[in-house]
Amino acid sequence: MRRRLFSNQDLIRLIVPLVIEQGLTVLVGMCDGVMVSSVGEAAISGVSLVDMINNVVLVLFAALSTGGAVVTSQYLGARQPDNARRSAGQLVLMSALFGLGTMALCLVLGRAMLRLFFGSIEQDVMAAGLLYFRITALSFPFIALYNAGAAIFRSVGNSKVSMKVSILMNIINVGGNALCIYGLNMGVAGVAIPTLVSRAVAAVLILFLAARPGQELCLQGRNLRPIQHNMMRSILRIGIPSAFENSLFQLGRVVVVSMIALFGTCQTSANAVANNLDAMGILIGQAIGLAMITVVGQCVGAGDMDEAVYNIKKLMLWCYLAQGISNGLIILFLPQLVGLYSGLSPETRELSIQLVLIHASCAIVLWPASFVLPNALRASNDVRFTMVVSVASMALWRIGVSWILCVQLGWGALGVWIAMILDWVCRVLFFVGRLLSGKWKTKYIPA
Repeated sequence: MRRRLFSNQDLIRLIVPLVIEQGLTVLVGMCDGVMVSSVGEAAISGVSLVDMINNVVLVLFAALSTGGAVVTSQYLGARQPDNARRSAGQLVLMSALFGLGTMALCLVLGRAMLRLFFGSIEQDVMAAGLLYFRITALSFPFIALYNAGAAIFRSVGNSKVSMKVSILMNIINVGGNALCIYGLNMGVAGVAIPTLVSRAVAAVLILFLAARPGQELCLQGRNLRPIQHNMMRSILRIGIPSAFENSLFQLGRVVVVSMIALFGTCQTSANAVANNLDAMGILIGQAIGLAMITVVGQCVGAGDMDEAVYNIKKLMLWCYLAQGISNGLIILFLPQLVGLYSGLSPETRELSIQLVLIHASCAIVLWPASFVLPNALRASNDVRFTMVVSVASMALWRIGVSWILCVQLGWGALGVWIAMILDWVCRVLFFVGRLLSGKWKTKYIPA
């Protein structure tokens, strides 16, 4: 029997901590929404709108760490540990510089950015959003460094470290939220400040752990400087298309939310609640997507495309099973889940339920091939194809059709979510076709 690069036990050890980590992120997002909803609909609307912009920034950091994880995994698969350590060091350096630059930009242009995207929203929503934006912007360097550290550990198949750090980060976040909102009555600031503190602690801790000697991939100071242009280009060759793709995806979401905002606070709040709950349905899929990068990256680096295909099929099967179970449970307990959000009007609650039903029912069939399968292509350096398909599908369906259904026909948030499903269908057709064609196997060039 052929010896596999990753046994079922290896995959489970990689995926389970990632599921826990993703679950904690979703749980904290829900807790933030539930706690801030007690302050009022203006607060939850302001926070949710800013989070749309923050998500653009976060996916840029995630794309950079994805580039580092792919390159490092490929070097590990090719048995080049020195190059793997250099790529890890350069990833941390780039993350620090990028995080600081993004923080400065958002602090200076924060009000202008909110006016640009959400200029038509009510004044109390704008005030809440601006306060939240300024505080969370201070955390950008820390979350960028945390992502870099987590990518380093995932590259060697060790996702337990990032899980443990994530647990601590989220305990600080949730506990701080409860104290600042309910104990100190700090309102929107009570959600933002614990986010800043928790991310700072997580960044320092995960980099400290990554620098411990004796590990398979130890972060060393000599690999942080000076800038190694060849190594950075290798990382950015993966990271830039992913960043472009994912940032435009998030910007597209900002654009469609600005359309929803035209219909008032009720629709904006329902969209925010639905987004929080929908994240529960895809958290296992997101974890499998992260694992896909490590697994396929190492298989490709080792030059074993048959092994890569085998693991892609296995992980996709696992993802579809997980999607069916998690989204089925959401549909079953949907009224109780929406009921966790206090302060919502009956109209907002009803619309939230409708939106979640659309997402959960379609995510079972369409979401894995739309968002997990592309990670297999990225891990083999087939990043330009995924970028072109994602950007074009976003422009045509999520933005173009949303404008028709939401604004022109007056369907509001419901029209936006229908357009989202059409976007998923488009992605499935192209990404599955690319996998079956085998063209992705020719994109990796050994170092």
